[in-house]
Amino acid sequence: MNYLLYGLDKFLIDKEIKNIIDKNNIDEINISRYDLEENSLKEILDDAMTISLFSSNKLIIVDNAFIFNRVQSKKMDDVELLESYLNNPNKDTTIIFIDLNEKVDSTKKIVKLIKDKGTLKEFNPLKNINSIVSSMFDDYKIDYGVVDALINRVGNDLELIYQEVEKLKIYKIDDKTITLKDVEDLVVENINIDIFKFVDDIINKNKSSAIKTYKELLKLNEEPIKIVALLASKFRLMYQASTLVKKGYTEEDISEILKVHKYPVHLSITAGHKYNPKLLLKYLNELADLDIGMKTGEKDKELALELFILSL
Repeated sequence: MNYLLYGLDKFLIDKEIKNIIDKNNIDEINISRYDLEENSLKEILDDAMTISLFSSNKLIIVDNAFIFNRVQSKKMDDVELLESYLNNPNKDTTIIFIDLNEKVDSTKKIVKLIKDKGTLKEFNPLKNINSIVSSMFDDYKIDYGVVDALINRVGNDLELIYQEVEKLKIYKIDDKTITLKDVEDLVVENINIDIFKFVDDIINKNKSSAIKTYKELLKLNEEPIKIVALLASKFRLMYQASTLVKKGYTEEDISEILKVHKYPVHLSITAGHKYNPKLLLKYLNELADLDIGMKTGEKDKELALELFILSL
């Protein structure tokens, strides 16, 4: 069986790869990894057709499988080789193509072919995240509301959530029941948990909520200078991404131009649509002044950021 796994959620893709390895009883010695930006399809397919010396089951993982979404490489000349292979694959070899893009080009012949002859799966964030997190608890008992509280506390980063889930499972291994108190006692709130909400509260002048978030960050021993830098980076990315979108650039283009992963770019574009670019620039300038004042000692760090929020 051959697979195309695509989407922005690398955690879920890695989990699916592990499931495929376990399902097919593939030993680590029979796993090869290639990068389509560095290796040719011919090289990869030659390996796929080669009989393994150690086992009948062999796995080939191909990163950066851009051939399923964009055309900008001479390696595209090899696509016909892949089409031929998919029509007559080596039954003892499994190939997993990985494309960390939100979408693939469903109109392409090669995409249609792998969907017909193999398996095509999408792994994008925020699609029924509660169900995904619930499944991480296996046979443990946990209410939907407790799962929701865990997500609110950690954020939507599934890798971070998984780490906290494992911690909770070890803690409650005896009775296998996870309660709200367990989450509150064991799970530390992540600084990124509500950063876009924090930005929303600041822009929408929701001072009480913004101050509450700020106080929680201080309790976690987060430096005010670090919080200012984090806010500035979010405002800057929102401004840059939304500006480039208006000029006709795609999320993928923007990710390459700004050297930022596609998922933060996607979130920033979505958030940036709601705000006036001039307002984003205004806050960026104010945060820059705040940063200088804190670092030079002209302003009390904790008080200065709080006054910035209250002055909105």
